[in-house]
Amino acid sequence: MSLRTYEADLFECSRGRLEAIAYRLLGSAGDAEDAVQETYLRWHAADRERIGTPEAWLTKVLTNLCLNQLTSARVRRETYVGQWLPEPVLAGDRMLGPADTAEQRESVSLAMLTLMERLSPNERAVYVLREAFGYAHREIGEILDLTEANCQQIHRRAGQHLATDRTRTEIDATAARKVVEEFLAAALSGDTEPLIRLLTGDAVSVADGGARVPARRTPVVGALHIARYLRGLFRPGDAKRARAGGNPALHAGVVNGGPAVLVSVGERIIGVICLDATAGAAPDGVEAVGAVGAVGAVHAVRIQVNPDKLERITRRWAASGPHHPLAEMW
Repeated sequence: MSLRTYEADLFECSRGRLEAIAYRLLGSAGDAEDAVQETYLRWHAADRERIGTPEAWLTKVLTNLCLNQLTSARVRRETYVGQWLPEPVLAGDRMLGPADTAEQRESVSLAMLTLMERLSPNERAVYVLREAFGYAHREIGEILDLTEANCQQIHRRAGQHLATDRTRTEIDATAARKVVEEFLAAALSGDTEPLIRLLTGDAVSVADGGARVPARRTPVVGALHIARYLRGLFRPGDAKRARAGGNPALHAGVVNGGPAVLVSVGERIIGVICLDATAGAAPDGVEAVGAVGAVGAVHAVRIQVNPDKLERITRRWAASGPHHPLAEMW
């Protein structure tokens, strides 16, 4: 059954919203694109004359496809080599979806996408549809074939699982660049002390190479240990240069709403270092910056070097050039 023009247009108008839902549910831009494409194929094959509310129908189909993927993803993650991190997405990408409220912005942060791995598929779906897209519990129940009361219980339980003592600091692009500049100045100094001053005592660093690229397979905990680890990563070496395919350039960017170092060779992104900072007073020697309150010390460093998770951000980065690096690495 071929699509009429208005039916094809209707789907294309929904594509951005569907991608944003799928990305929050799956933590993978690539998997989200696949889920949306499968939704399109089902829309194409459906008896569309009998679909009363296309938006609700598309959301239901997409969400259930994502629930199936989440179930199989849990099995895959059990055999995943090293640490798993969500796929990073560059600012301005429609995959990030609505960003009008603090809840919407928080739902797409790498910290929250990582935390949501704790949730069952139904908990994640209810939480995302409610917090990020404002669906009523009755509407979510219709999407998931659950009662309204059950959805309310699931939402409450999901919130408890995601409870955290940290308050995320929201910053603008200018402030994000300042955070990256301070981080790179410390990382490229060749000394651990500047890095230690930038990090909280209980900071955590996680790297995802996905068995494709060498990466630390266990988290690094504590300012001193992370500083030594980062000093090793940023130390020059011919083997590192050869593996990267040249001298990597270091850029400041905003990824999933937070400051990030984008590492490129030519137009290819080979790594993304995302920095989470706590609200509060900045450490000694570091200027306090931030659009909402001051940005204090960095409490999490998330390093994504798995090439499979850098394809979309590479395309977006290449399309948004030219770019002027802050520094070169190695």
